[in-house]
Amino acid sequence: MNLNNVKVPKMPGGGAASALIKLGVIAGLGVYGVSNSLYNVEGGHRAVVFNRIVGVKDKVYPEGTHLMIPWFERPIIYDVRARPHLVESTSGSRDLQMVKIGLRVLTRPVPDQLPTVYLTLGENYNERVLPSIIHETLKAVVAQYNASQLITQREAVSREIRKILTERAAYFNIALDDVSITTLTFGREFTAAIEAKQVAAQEAERAKFVVEKAEQDKQSAIIRAQGEAKSAQLIGQAISNNPAFITLRRIEASREISHTIANSNNKVFLNSDDLLLNLQNLNLEPGRK
Repeated sequence: MNLNNVKVPKMPGGGAASALIKLGVIAGLGVYGVSNSLYNVEGGHRAVVFNRIVGVKDKVYPEGTHLMIPWFERPIIYDVRARPHLVESTSGSRDLQMVKIGLRVLTRPVPDQLPTVYLTLGENYNERVLPSIIHETLKAVVAQYNASQLITQREAVSREIRKILTERAAYFNIALDDVSITTLTFGREFTAAIEAKQVAAQEAERAKFVVEKAEQDKQSAIIRAQGEAKSAQLIGQAISNNPAFITLRRIEASREISHTIANSNNKVFLNSDDLLLNLQNLNLEPGRK
């Protein structure tokens, strides 16, 4: 059988199917191109673009939607908001005491220098720079102070650390918004010495208080004795000038005793002579005995 003479029938609509396929391919490429030509920069972020031909562009892209060439360009998004970093370091003070100091820093990249940051440090710039400069700065500053000065001059120490760290970080295009000392721990021997010193200071204050109290009690006793002596002197003068003064005192004492007995709930039967209530027998005339 000769197959060369066999005629293959033409499929109806073959041109339309080919056109649909071409249209679908073009549409797919268009959707792919559009979806990969746009990228978003969220709030608090910035972007730099890497081009396969020219490298990293110098322009920094702000928040919003931006265009790029698919495959030829790639955006690198940076978070430019301040982020906290906690670092602990053990250093030696000027008096050779080991000090464990914890530092909290708020850092962010300088937005205008993001292309340089990407070229020199990459995306994980914090891990590359901060640990080394923070440890070096802490050791340099702590070595300038005694252990006791680190406690009493904590604000000055924090200010010195912030000054040096800000200068070092600016060299790497990193901004420091805040630097604060979170923990300050000393060795066991120094801690025991501080506690002993505090106990001794409290004992000294207590002894000082006891001495002052004794002095005050002494002054109080002297004043009370002087008052009693003066009172006795005045009473003696009153008796010598007017013998009726004793009678007046007996009347006042009798009044107080009778008032106390009258307000009592108990019945009292006692001799009036013992209670100074026999006022009828008083001699009220100064000349008579």
